[in-house]
Amino acid sequence: MPTFREAQTGLWAQYDPLELATPEAFARDPELVWRWYLWRRELVARAEPNAGHTALAELESLVSRLTLVTQNVDSMHQRAGSRDVIEFHGNIFTNRCFADGRLVEVAGDNGVPTCPDCGAYVRPGVVWFGEAIPEDALHASFAAAADCDVFLSVGTSSLVYPAAGLGDVAREAGAVTIEVNPNPTGQSDFFTASLRGNAGVVLPKLVESLAH
Repeated sequence: MPTFREAQTGLWAQYDPLELATPEAFARDPELVWRWYLWRRELVARAEPNAGHTALAELESLVSRLTLVTQNVDSMHQRAGSRDVIEFHGNIFTNRCFADGRLVEVAGDNGVPTCPDCGAYVRPGVVWFGEAIPEDALHASFAAAADCDVFLSVGTSSLVYPAAGLGDVAREAGAVTIEVNPNPTGQSDFFTASLRGNAGVVLPKLVESLAH
């Protein structure tokens, strides 16, 4: 499945994804943005959770509490079985009223749907460029980081805030902090340990070692 920043294909090759994922783009051409997200939803729906997703779901069953904070919008963690998931950037399969941001249910894919309450256009339930992280997700994430014994940073550069600040909070609270990443990051030296490799390889081994 192509990542957000990878080249688009077919019809979408002529569009820059960074220019489509903004409130301004939706206000300018809601049908174009809506159709692009329908295409992306189809791609995501065909994908399956990988071994890393599955390992984190299994880890949740081995510890007393696991809060999973993700910057992805694809529901893969939930599909793998994780229950306590905080979505920093929303969810591509949900819909929100463009006027007030409330989650709404819509039926059908014929054109841009409208809010059943106010009649405004409905937009995908993701956080676009230029928008803030939802306050409830932000508060819950930092509260969990401040109250954890072990903090795992998986597959992230640890450079983009506010998500990168979660590791800082965990360290200040005295947690063991572990980075899982194929390459060193700008914060690697600050982690208690850094495990080099892809999440789909490292996490299953880590969970297996805890299960025995």
